[in-house]
Amino acid sequence: MACALVHRGPDDEGLWLDPGHGLAFAHRRLAIIDLSQQGHQPMHSVSGRYVIVYNGEMYNFEEMRADLRACGGPAQWRGHSDTEVLLAGAELWGIKATLDRMVGMFAFALWDRDTGTLTLCRDRMGEKPLYYGRTAKGFAFASELKAIRALCGGALEVDTAALSQFMQFGYVPGSSCIYRGLAKLEAGHLVQIRRGVQVGMPSAFWQLSDPAQGVVAADLAAMEDVRIVDMLHDRLKASVALQMVSDVPLGAFLSGGVDSSTVVALMQAQSSRRVKTYTIGFHEKAFDEAPHARAVARHLGTDHTELYVSSDDAAALVPDLPRIYDEPFADSSQIPTTLVARLTRQHVTVSLSGDGGDELFAGYPRYTISSELWRRINKLPLSMRVGVSRALRCGSPRGWDRVFGLLPSARRRTINGRRVHRLARVIVSRSLGEMYIRLMSQWQPEEELVLGVGGSAVEPPCWSSQGTSIEQMRRWDVGQYLPDDLLVKIDRAAMSTSLESRTPLLDHRVVELAFALPERVLVRDGQGKWILRRVLDRYVPRALIDRPKAGFEVPLANWLRGPLRDWAQHLIDPVRLRAMGQLDASKVSQLWQQHQRGSFDHSYYLWNVLAFQAWQDALAGA
Repeated sequence: MACALVHRGPDDEGLWLDPGHGLAFAHRRLAIIDLSQQGHQPMHSVSGRYVIVYNGEMYNFEEMRADLRACGGPAQWRGHSDTEVLLAGAELWGIKATLDRMVGMFAFALWDRDTGTLTLCRDRMGEKPLYYGRTAKGFAFASELKAIRALCGGALEVDTAALSQFMQFGYVPGSSCIYRGLAKLEAGHLVQIRRGVQVGMPSAFWQLSDPAQGVVAADLAAMEDVRIVDMLHDRLKASVALQMVSDVPLGAFLSGGVDSSTVVALMQAQSSRRVKTYTIGFHEKAFDEAPHARAVARHLGTDHTELYVSSDDAAALVPDLPRIYDEPFADSSQIPTTLVARLTRQHVTVSLSGDGGDELFAGYPRYTISSELWRRINKLPLSMRVGVSRALRCGSPRGWDRVFGLLPSARRRTINGRRVHRLARVIVSRSLGEMYIRLMSQWQPEEELVLGVGGSAVEPPCWSSQGTSIEQMRRWDVGQYLPDDLLVKIDRAAMSTSLESRTPLLDHRVVELAFALPERVLVRDGQGKWILRRVLDRYVPRALIDRPKAGFEVPLANWLRGPLRDWAQHLIDPVRLRAMGQLDASKVSQLWQQHQRGSFDHSYYLWNVLAFQAWQDALAGA
């Protein structure tokens, strides 16, 4: 199991056994803080009561060490690792009180010899992964599924309900796992096990609804905008400073957008050296943001490195993706993310990123568009909307594009056939939650792509009715899309090359402040992230940043018709799909043919199917 995770920790290996309790811990270490053997794991507490295996970083460990000294904690410390601080906190304060004080990203397993209790815990935002469950070989847990596969061999079976969720979203959401009987520990939760049996359901030690530290939403609503910007600036600056603490070389991903530029600007402002920054570019100009990143890096004075990616680079990486992502995963930006991680690892061991900015500060245009769309369509009877939806889907996207070609050029830029089909899909929703889930899905459950799984109506999992419509969408994204898609993408890409990625915007104190902010400082004049842009204005000229949001996308539609065509066609051959008996081969074939003809862009639907098929192939060949 440890050998299966060597990429997550190439610097050291540790094993510890407790035969009397049938317990075994294994740890692979990527040394970041305290590079000496004093940071070796599994680690025992001073009294010997606790043993831990721990993945991640506690950014405020020096502050907690001082608090422990003041409260009667250890007078002598073996080293200066954050793991030792976590153990001392558990002994003096208990697990829950220690978690309340911790600032960081982490997943850990803590064994209490006195009570015979194993506690599994995952950080508040879900930056670090943790899988667990009862298997034929006993209770098991690990950072990645490949370690549990090393224990169980081929005894693990695909969960068709989880497969259906994967086809819908492009990732396996929430506590679900692609394997039957296993689960993911959700963000901000802990679970306890005694004698190999789970004790109750996982419980939350932190929730987004918890009040912001030292700030109340009502106070912010009455506060002047400039004071709110100052408050966010100070909190972000402190978060970045904490996450720059490292005993190994450190850098940052830079796309040239608001989020990554803010992080890099705050890094450079607090560094005596030029910050190392890295970006990926594409030869296809519509997808290339490297020139924007280059301009920001030049203005801030960073030590900038960029790598241009060709379709051949993508094709060469694609066969490695199932091994890297371990569980089926179909966010196509995994390709440039993995490539930029490999580039960055050639120079540094830790890299900061701007992930989370859109979800926290309402940066996605879909928030305002969806809010206005729901306000309008909710006034119409559902039967009328169903009829309109059918009419809109009668024409292909290419046919609608021909119709829109008759419009003035200014209008053609805002509407196209693909958007018409997306509109047709969402206007039949019965609630804002259902509409947003449909918008964020590829295959809809009622399409019954996965055989043997009923086509139940779309239900909005993790949906909260708290706050305005924009806040509800942000909360769902922070609860599902961020931890299960974006943070999975960056964690697996970075750790596959033994690079630690840190996300300063996801310091929980920043998150709590973001959700206490009045909406007027989030969205203004139809543009999101107003307040974050005002923070960035203090470092970077607005002219370098203001442009339409592009996202970290790849020209997937063209690649599936070009360099990836043969690879894809082999995986979704109808004879093969029918023999495997998991997916509706006729539905997949229809979409493939339409995509190849160019009448539809089905790249995102097809990529989900291809990711699953490639994952199964990789397991068969393992």
